[in-house]
Formats: sequence, structure tokens, C-alpha cells
Amino acid sequence: MVETFVGEAGEKFSDVRRIAVLRGGGLGDLMFAMPAVAALAAAYPEASITLLGNPSHRALLGNRPGPVSEVVVLPCAEGVRPGPEDPEALERFFTQMRSREFDLAVQVHGGGRFSNPFLLRLGARHTVGTKTEDAQPLERNLPYLYYQHEMLRALEVVGLAGAPVQNLEARLEVTAEERAAAAQLRDPQAARLLTIHPGATDPRRRWPAERFGEVAARALAEGWQVLVVGDESDAAAAEVIVERARRGASVGVGAASGDSASTGDSASTGAGASAAGLVRSVAGKLALPELLGVLAASDVVLGNDSGPRHLAMAVGAKTVGLYWLGNHINAGPLGRGRHRSHLSWVTRCPECGADVTQVGWTAERCEHDPSFLTDIHVEPVFADVKSLVSGG
Repeated sequence: MVETFVGEAGEKFSDVRRIAVLRGGGLGDLMFAMPAVAALAAAYPEASITLLGNPSHRALLGNRPGPVSEVVVLPCAEGVRPGPEDPEALERFFTQMRSREFDLAVQVHGGGRFSNPFLLRLGARHTVGTKTEDAQPLERNLPYLYYQHEMLRALEVVGLAGAPVQNLEARLEVTAEERAAAAQLRDPQAARLLTIHPGATDPRRRWPAERFGEVAARALAEGWQVLVVGDESDAAAAEVIVERARRGASVGVGAASGDSASTGDSASTGAGASAAGLVRSVAGKLALPELLGVLAASDVVLGNDSGPRHLAMAVGAKTVGLYWLGNHINAGPLGRGRHRSHLSWVTRCPECGADVTQVGWTAERCEHDPSFLTDIHVEPVFADVKSLVSGG
């Protein structure tokens, strides 16, 4: 069997029983690392894999079947996990980790300026990871260049440890309990379920909520159910989406979206009132397992470049993603059979004209936060939503 690697393959290390993988950040960041973790598990089948991550990572992976043996929550440390540092807590953490006597430590958390010194304090026999020119070197290093797909970057890193590619997408097993919880939210009268996630950590990556609402109105007109998901910070946008969708259902989708055609008769008004009941917000109301179940139950998930959209891919849902072009290079789906992407080609800040393609840890950033996605329009987005369901 021919082994496949991203980049150059390194020789496998001998007698590896305990592996640590450093990957902080959000749930999307974790999904980018999961194919690399699967590659390590296949290359070193006798080894346990400890993920050094965030509380959300432990909430997602704890007791879930997969290649991760355990998740250890990282302490707050500059460039590794945001928050006030506690020197004593850091020292306790490293003492505990050194007692594990890791044979291999893998860094897939940024360019290494902060994460490489952090990784080296684990005391592992072997280390591999990414490295910017000014970062402390590990035993085996991959040059860190910002514009590279994060999943492929992580696979290239573990290739340095002799771990060939097993799959090109993260995969998460959804439990029966998670599916049952999602079933409680499913309206049996609806033909399909469209789940919308309007949030993103960076406000520049957010499509206007009103446009999500117009897509939702079109879905209601097709007899679909629409659920808007997210955390508490997404609740306001979710309410805008629900209000816009219900208004569109009550007066006709054309009128809600600015089209001239609208039925306006009593029959359509009654149908609109019925359709309006098929859209609701559950933003800030779902625990992570419930969210996972909803994503798995969805016919299509529509969202910005964000953790829930990446989770949706991992549980096998079809997705339509909205991206600024730079983010798509680093985080876009590789396939198009089940996933569609709509790109904004903005290269300069709409407010001050600053070059926004210069990104990364050290790049200067202007103070403005306009949406970079306003040149993505509703009609082609909804066309892709429908196309994924029809198989077109």
C-alpha cells in the first residue's frame, strides 16, 4: 500500500507510547487538527494521544469515540490560551505534563513564537511542529507561511513524524443521545431543515444578518424549517434573522427581499403565518452535544467561516459557507459535492483602504470592523442551498 504524505515524509520515531498534541483556539481550529491526530493514531497505534486544548475541546471530545485518548485543558499563557497568566498554575501544569514522560510532542498551534517554547517545556523525547523565522526550533520543523490550508498544514507537520494521511476531513461520531435531543427540535411538518449560524469571532467575517434572514424567508416559502444557532453573542443577529424571515413569510418572499412581485391575497397570508412558525432561534440555548445533534440532523447548514460550520462538516452535514477570500485559502472545504463556498474578493478595508491581505501574527491591522462579505448576494447562496438538497 502506497502511503500518502503532505510534503516530505520524516522517519517514524521508535518506541512511541505517549503523544501530546498542542492545539488551542476554537472548535474550528480543533477540526483542522483532527485529520492530523487520526494520522498519528494510525502511525503509532500503540500510543495514547493527549490533546492539550481548551474547555470546549474537552466538552466536545470527552467520552466520544475517536483517536484522542484524553483532553487536558491548557493553562492561560501568552500566545497559547488567552487570559491572565498564573505562574504557579503554569509550573504545576508543566510538572504534571513532564511526569507523563511524553515520547512525542506535536505543535499545530500557530507559527511557534509562543507555542514552541511552551511545547519544549513538556520535556518530550521528540518534538515536531511549525516554525516562523524568529521562533525557537523544534527537533523537526515545518516553515510557517500564513497562507496554507490549516488542515493540510497540520497533516504536513505530522508527516514529519512519519504519519501518513488517513483522511482529509475531520470526522466526529454523533451519539444516539445527541440525535435524540435534536429530534425534539425538529418539526415533522417541515420538508427540510436549514440550520443557520450567523456568527464568527472576527466581525469582518460575518455576512449581514438581514441577508441570512432573506435566505431563511426563501426556505420557509419552500416549506422548510429554519433553526438559527449560535452562542449568546449571536442572539441579537439570530433575532434579526427570525424577524426578517417571518416578515418575508407573511408578506411574500419577493416583497421581503425587495422584489416587485408579492401575492398579498388572504390565502397567501394564511400560508405565510403557518410558514412563520417554522423559523426560530435557539442561539445561546443549546449545549454543545445538542448543537452537534442539530447539525447532524440538518439537510443543509449555512454559515460564515466559523466553528459550527466546521463541526457540521465533521458530522457529515452538507454546508454552504460564506468566506472572505483569505479565510477560504486557510479554512475552506476541499470538496464541492457536499459543500459550496461563496467568496468575497475584498483586498482593502472598505473604510480606510488598508491592505487586508497582510495577515498573521505580526501583521498590522486597522481598527475598522466592517463586514467583508457584503458583496455576496442572497440569490446564488439560496440557489446552492437548494442545489445541495436536490443533488444538482
